[in-house]
Amino acid sequence: MRSAGRSVRAKLWDRLAAYDPGLLRLTAGLRTVTAIALTLAALALTGARVTLLVAGAMAAMVATFAVRDKSLSRQAVTLALGLPVALAAVSLSALLNARVVAGDVFFVVLIFCAVYSRRFGDRGTALGLIGFQVYFLSLFVHVTAPTLPGLFGAIALAFPCAALARFVLVPQTAAGTLDRMRRAFRARLAQLVEAQIELLDAGPEEVDKALADVRTRTARLHESALMIQGLLEEGTSDESVARLVQRRVADAEIAAERLGLLLLTARSAERADTLTLHLPGAPLPSGGETPVRDGASATIRRDLQALRLLVLRPVGEDSGAVLAQLRNRLLGYREEENLPPASTVVQDVFRGIGEAARAVLGLRVALDGPQDESADTPATIRSREELDAEDAAIGGGEDEREDEGSTGLRRPSTRAAVQVSVGSALAIVGGELLSAQRWYWAVLTCWIVFINTASTGEILVKGYRRLLGTVFGVVAGIVLAGLVGRHTWTAFALVLLFIFAMFYTAPLSYTLMSFFVTAMLGLLYTLLNTYSMSVLVVRIEETALGAACGVLAAAVVLPVHTDRRTNELLVEVLDRLADVTRAAVDQLSGGVPADLLDRARDLDRALADLSASTQPLTHPITPLRSRRDTARYVVALLETCAYHARSLAATAELLPAKPSIAADPRLRGVGRRIVNNIEAIAGHVANRSPTTEVATGPSIASLLEPGTLATPRYGRVTDRVLRHLQRLDEAVVGLARPLGVPVARPTK
Repeated sequence: MRSAGRSVRAKLWDRLAAYDPGLLRLTAGLRTVTAIALTLAALALTGARVTLLVAGAMAAMVATFAVRDKSLSRQAVTLALGLPVALAAVSLSALLNARVVAGDVFFVVLIFCAVYSRRFGDRGTALGLIGFQVYFLSLFVHVTAPTLPGLFGAIALAFPCAALARFVLVPQTAAGTLDRMRRAFRARLAQLVEAQIELLDAGPEEVDKALADVRTRTARLHESALMIQGLLEEGTSDESVARLVQRRVADAEIAAERLGLLLLTARSAERADTLTLHLPGAPLPSGGETPVRDGASATIRRDLQALRLLVLRPVGEDSGAVLAQLRNRLLGYREEENLPPASTVVQDVFRGIGEAARAVLGLRVALDGPQDESADTPATIRSREELDAEDAAIGGGEDEREDEGSTGLRRPSTRAAVQVSVGSALAIVGGELLSAQRWYWAVLTCWIVFINTASTGEILVKGYRRLLGTVFGVVAGIVLAGLVGRHTWTAFALVLLFIFAMFYTAPLSYTLMSFFVTAMLGLLYTLLNTYSMSVLVVRIEETALGAACGVLAAAVVLPVHTDRRTNELLVEVLDRLADVTRAAVDQLSGGVPADLLDRARDLDRALADLSASTQPLTHPITPLRSRRDTARYVVALLETCAYHARSLAATAELLPAKPSIAADPRLRGVGRRIVNNIEAIAGHVANRSPTTEVATGPSIASLLEPGTLATPRYGRVTDRVLRHLQRLDEAVVGLARPLGVPVARPTK
C-alpha cells in the first residue's frame, strides 16, 4: 500500500512538474500569498483598520514580486533598498495630495524614472517598480498627511514579512530550481514519448489530434531545455558540471524529436518533413492515413513504453533486474545485428529508440550520478564508454559576445520611458475627465501594457487582453461583492486565493490574470466600503482609456512597428543560424573546435524572441489571414532549421569521442552554399543586399565528390549528418519564397 501511495504521489508530482517547470509559478504564488498573510496577521494583532490592512497587503505583494535578482544576497540588498524607496513614494504622494497639477507632473516624472531604471538591471527594475506601485497604492487608499504615520507602519511591516516569506518560509535557490527543472524536463520527455505512442496507434480520425499533441509536447520539451540553460550557471557547482548537463539535455531533446520524425516516416510511404512537427495544420505524408498494424508496430509500442519507463524511474530503482533488461534491450538496437527484421523505415525507428535510450542513459548519469553496471550487455557497455569519452572531451570555453546596445533615444529603456510617460500623461488627462477619484486606473493600464512589450502590435494585443479580462472580472466582482458583503476576513481569504491564481496564471494567459486582478479589486473596494456598480463601470472605462493611450503613444512617439521589430529579430535569428551552421560544418570538416552548444542555445533564444514578437501577426483576431499564415510558416521553417542546426552541432561535438564519426574536409564546401543562402536571406530582410539570390543546385550528397580522399563515398561522414545538411538546405531555400527573396535557377 505504501509503495502504491508513493507511486501515485510520484505521478502527480511529475505531472505538476511538467505543467509548471521548476514549480516557478507555484513558488511565486505561494510566496506572495504567504507574505500577504503574514502582513495581515501582524497588522490584525495591532488592531489596524481595514484601510491599513489593504495597504499592507498591497505593499507586501509589491515587495515580493518586484525583486527578481538571481542570488539571495542581491535579493536581500534590493529588498532593503526598496523600503526607503517605498516610504519616499508614499510621503511624496501625501505631500502632493492637495496639489493636483504638481502631483500629476510628479507622477509622470516618476513613471519615466521607473521605466528608465530598467537599463540598470534587475535591481533598477525592482526599485522603479516599487516606487511606481507604492505611489499608486497611496492613491488607491487616498493617503493624506494625518494618515501617513499609519501607512508608514503598514509598509514598514510589509517588507520584513516579504523577506520572511522569501528567505525562510518559501525559499527558492537557483540550485533547487534547477533540480526541479531537471525533473520537469524528464516528465515532459516522458509525456512526449507517450504522445508518440498515441501517434503510432492513431487511426485516420485521431491522427490530427495525435500529431498536434506531439507538436505541443515537443515545443514544451524545448521550452524546458531553454529554461534549464538559463539556470545552469547559477545552479551548478562548477562549469564542467553545467556543460555536462547542457550536453545531456541537448542530446535527449534532439533524440526525442528525431524519434518523432522516424515514427511519422514509418506511418507513411515517404520520408516525413521536419516541418510537420513545427507547423500546426501541416499535413502528414501522403501515406499516413492508416497506422501500421503488424508485429513490428507492436514491438515498437512495447519499446516506447520501456523508454518512457527508463525516463521516469526514480533514482534508487535503477538496479532492478527488469529495468536493466529493458535498458539493455533498447541500447542493443544501436547494433545492426540486433535490429528486428522489418522494412528500412521501421528499422530506422528501432535505431531511433536505441539512440533515445542512449540519450536517456546519459541524462540519468549526468543528473543522478553513476548507475548500477552489473547487468550490462556489450551494447550497454559500449554506450557507457562513449558517454565517458564524451564527458572527458567536453570543454568549458566561454563564448565571447559583443554588446551592441543602442544609445540615446534608440536605447529600448529610454524609448519605452518616453512612450510610457507620454501615454501616462494622456491617461491622466482623460482619466480625470472620466472620474476625478479613479483616474489612476487608466495610468496603471497604460503602464502595464508596456511591460515586456517592444512593438505597437504587442501593446495593442496586450491592451485588448487586459480589457477583455477586466470586463469578465467586473462581472465576477459584482457576484462576489454580493456574496461576501461585509465579512472582512472572508473577503481577505478570497483576495489571497485570487492573488495566488493571478501569479500562477500570469505566464499562461494575460487575459486570465487580468480577470483575477479585477475580481480581487472588486473585493478590495467592498472592504473599503467604496464598492458600487458605477465604480466597476468606471474601472472598465479607465482600463479601455489606458490601453488606448498606451497604443496611441506607442504608435506616435518613437514608434517601433511590428514589421520592423519582427524583421530585426528575424535577421538576428538568421545570423545566429548562419553562425551555428558555419561552426558545426567547420568542425565536422576538421576545423578548430568551437563552443557549439552555447551558440545553438543562442539561436534558440533568438528564435523564441521572434516567435513572441509575431503574436500580433498570428493572433486569432487579426484580419490579415494571409499575413498570419505567412508568419506561422516562416517561424515553423526556422524551427525546422534550428532543429537540424542543433543536431549538426551535437554531432560535431562528438568528433573527439566517437570513432564512427570522423572529420571530412569535403563538408566545408557543402556547407558553404547553405551558409551563403542564410546570409543572402538575412541581407535581403535587412535591406543590406536586396538583389542577392538564393542558390539552388544538386543535392548535398552529390556535392561530395567520391574518391577525393581515396575513400568510399560515405566512409568518413555518417548518413545522419548528410540528412541534416540536406534538410537544412531545403528549409533555407524554402524560406526564400515567403520572404520574397529571389531564387536562382539551378545551372545545367
